[in-house]
Amino acid sequence: MLAILTGAALIIGGLLFLFSSALGRKPSNPHQLPQGGTTLEPRRQGLRFLGLSKNWPALAIIVAGAFLLAVGGYS
Repeated sequence: MLAILTGAALIIGGLLFLFSSALGRKPSNPHQLPQGGTTLEPRRQGLRFLGLSKNWPALAIIVAGAFLLAVGGYS
């Protein structure tokens, strides 16, 4: 039972860590699009903030939590 609770806590903590690193990059400032209209997307953001090299600690926590859930559910 302890392994299941610890695994669930690790998964939730890893997801929160993953979301905080993805959402906390740049503030959203409304600006005009060349096609017209406004957007909250940061200028020249790119997709590098979603890469494995920046998010591996959160993914490792999630994997450890999933492992604990599997071990706790098996026994």
